[in-house]
Amino acid sequence: MPEPEFDTRLPAELVVSAHIRLAAQQGVPIVVVRKGDPQGGAILLKINRLDGTAHLLTQVRADSELVWSPLQALDPMPEADADSLMRRQGEFDPDLWLIEIEDRQGRHWFPGKRVT
Repeated sequence: MPEPEFDTRLPAELVVSAHIRLAAQQGVPIVVVRKGDPQGGAILLKINRLDGTAHLLTQVRADSELVWSPLQALDPMPEADADSLMRRQGEFDPDLWLIEIEDRQGRHWFPGKRVT
């Protein structure tokens, strides 16, 4: 299924809610752990592989394109470490959206390619 194109200037709240619905259509749960700034908050994704590991991805700009990059070199990491790091990032940035995705395949469900 081709990835839908979204204007990166859309409010974060709209982007999050749209992708929750898209993933739900495929039976993949996405939970908003914490809401950030509705308009321009950054999004941090925890992708729970349901095997004790998780990916922690942050959105970065690379060559004028928004992409998803692992927050740390160890990817995937133990889920408990991902939870701890996610919590610390949320304490550091109150505008940050914290999103958890349960997907055994490790898909991030948000627009933009994943880079390593």
